[in-house]
Amino acid sequence: MVRRTLAILAPILLAACAPVGPNYHGPQTALVARPAVSGPFVAGDRAIDHAMPLPDRWWRLYDDPVLDGLVEQAFAANTDLRVANANLARSMALLSEAHARRQVQAGFSSEVSEQQRSAEQVLSHVQPHERPLYDIGVSVGYDLDLFGGIRRGIEAASADSDAAGAARDLVRVAVAAETARAWADICNAGNQMAAMKQIIATQRGDLALNRQIVAQGRLPGFEAEKRQGAVEASRARLPQIQARQRNAAFRLAGLIGRPPEEFDPSWLGCNRPLALMQPLPVGDGAALLRRRPDIRIAERRIAGDTARVGVAMSALYPDIRLGASIGSTGAVVDRFSPLTNRFALGPQISWTVNRSAVRARIAGARAGVDADLAAFDGSVLKALREVETALNTYAADLDRLNELTKAQEAAALVAEKAHKLHAGGRIGALPAIAADRDAAMAKQAVADARADINTDQIAAFLALGGGWEAKP
Repeated sequence: MVRRTLAILAPILLAACAPVGPNYHGPQTALVARPAVSGPFVAGDRAIDHAMPLPDRWWRLYDDPVLDGLVEQAFAANTDLRVANANLARSMALLSEAHARRQVQAGFSSEVSEQQRSAEQVLSHVQPHERPLYDIGVSVGYDLDLFGGIRRGIEAASADSDAAGAARDLVRVAVAAETARAWADICNAGNQMAAMKQIIATQRGDLALNRQIVAQGRLPGFEAEKRQGAVEASRARLPQIQARQRNAAFRLAGLIGRPPEEFDPSWLGCNRPLALMQPLPVGDGAALLRRRPDIRIAERRIAGDTARVGVAMSALYPDIRLGASIGSTGAVVDRFSPLTNRFALGPQISWTVNRSAVRARIAGARAGVDADLAAFDGSVLKALREVETALNTYAADLDRLNELTKAQEAAALVAEKAHKLHAGGRIGALPAIAADRDAAMAKQAVADARADINTDQIAAFLALGGGWEAKP
C-alpha cells in the first residue's frame, strides 16, 4: 500500500519544487529608488543639523528630567500603546497558527451509545434488539503543500506581524510627541501668564498715575478710563491662558494613563519653556525612510499581499494530503476484534474545478499589490512633505523669534534709560511707565514666539518618526 502511494505521488513531488506566485524582492520601481528622496532636506538649512541623525530618545535633548519621566510613564501606561501591544500579540498568535499548518495534524475521537434501528425503515414489523455500539479512532494527516500555499500563507502572516510591530512603533512615536507637546504647552502657558501679569502690573501703575493727574485737572477723565479698559483687556486674557494650561495638564494625565482629575498640580508651576541647546538633528532622507514606522507598515503590506497572490495561485493546483487512521467501530461485545477494527492509509487529493473563480481571486490579489505600491509611494511623499513643512515653519519662526528678541532687548534698554532719566528729573513718570509697558509687551511677544518654537520642534520630531527605537 505504501509503495503504491509513493508511486502515485512521485511524479507530483518531482514537479513541485518551489511555491507558486511571485517572490517578494521589495518595491523596485517605487519612489524610494530616486536619489532626490534620499538626499538632504531642502528646508530650514540654518536651523537643522544634517550630519547628526535624530537620536532614539529625542526628548532628552531638552535636558528636562520631568519630561523624561513623563515620557517613560506614558510608554508604560498609555492606553493606545496597550491596544497596539495587544494587536501585535494577536498578530504573533496568527503567525504561530500559520506555522502550525505545516505540522502533522492528529486527532482522536471516541463515542459509546445505546442504539436501536428502526424496524419500519427496513420494512420489518419486528422490533429490533437494542445494543451498545462504540466508535474509537486516531487519525493523522500531513499537507504536502507541494505548490506552496501554506508557505505563502506563512510569508503573508509574517509580513502582517511585522506591520503590526511597525504600527506599535508608530503609536510610540505619537505618544512621545504628544507627551512632549502637552508638557511644553503647560510650561509655555506658565511663561505667558508670567509675562501677562507683568504687563498688567505696568498698566496698573500707569492707571494709578493717570488717575492722580486727572484728579489734579491736568488730563481729561477719559484718559484714566482708557487705561482702565487696557487693564481689563489684559486681565481678560489670563483665564484663557490658564484654561489652556489646565487643558494641557488634562491631556498629559490621559497620556500617562490617569483620569483628568488626577493630574499632578505641581505641573502648573512650570514656567520655563523647553529649550534646545543645539541645532535640531535631522539626518537625511535615507535615514528618515528607514526610521518612519508608517513607511515600514506600507512596505510590509506589499510583502504580505504579494505572498497572498501565491496563496491564491496555489488553488490552481491540486492540494495533496497524506493521511492515516486506525480505529475500531461496532458492537461493544465485539470490541477490538477483527470484525470491528479498521485502518486507512493513503493520499487525499482535492482540486478546485471552477478555474474562473480562482483566476478572479488571483486578479484581485494582484490589484491589491498595485494598490499597496501606490500607498507606499504615498507614504514616502507624505513623510517628506511633513518633514520639509515642519522644518520650513521652524526656520521661519526662529527668524521671527530672533527679531522679537532683538525688539525685547531694545525695549528693555529704553526702559532702563527712561528710569535713569526720570530719576534725574529730566522726564516725567508717564514716559518711564510707558517704557516699562512696552518692555513687558515685548516680553509677552517673545513668550508667545517661544511657545510656537516648541510646537514647531515637536512637530519636526514627530515628522522625523523618532522615539520608537529605544524600549523603556
